[in-house]
Amino acid sequence: MKGRVFRGWEGRYFEDFELGDVYVHPYGRTVTEADNVWFTLLTMNPNEIHVNADYCAETEWGRPLVNSALTLAVVLGLSVMDVSQNAINLGFEEVRFLHPVYAGDTLYAQSEVLEKRESRSRPGMGIVKVRTVGYNQDNVPVVEFRRTVMVWKRDHAPRRKVLERRMKLAQGDGGRIS
Repeated sequence: MKGRVFRGWEGRYFEDFELGDVYVHPYGRTVTEADNVWFTLLTMNPNEIHVNADYCAETEWGRPLVNSALTLAVVLGLSVMDVSQNAINLGFEEVRFLHPVYAGDTLYAQSEVLEKRESRSRPGMGIVKVRTVGYNQDNVPVVEFRRTVMVWKRDHAPRRKVLERRMKLAQGDGGRIS
């Protein structure tokens, strides 16, 4: 007997976005000291505020601050499954860091749809602008930004073609995992 075959979450397509909708992104991510040090070194950022505890002890924060670019990257990543899984980034605006992030903080995010329109140059896509807010485990906002993405319409998305092939495989004898 063969079990049922289900599609997993594919992300939103242009048709799924509505002005004013708010997506509370489901996952959180705890930022570790290693994340901060590795990211800071990887991006060749020489500011000791991120990596030197002795130096930071002399500041008003008393400990290293998580690299703001890492904070932005994590919050952006938390929003991908709901906002840009089927999209291409066009731009970021008004990035603001609102509160320090420290190693051990857990970041969460939510995004609000601000604008939506058809693409003038690509009929299989549309343009969506969202405002994303990242906040910590205490619900304190730590970063806010606006992002514009070009999103595939469902019938034109490459993901749909790949998923259709995979669904056929899963529904046939060759797709059974033993």
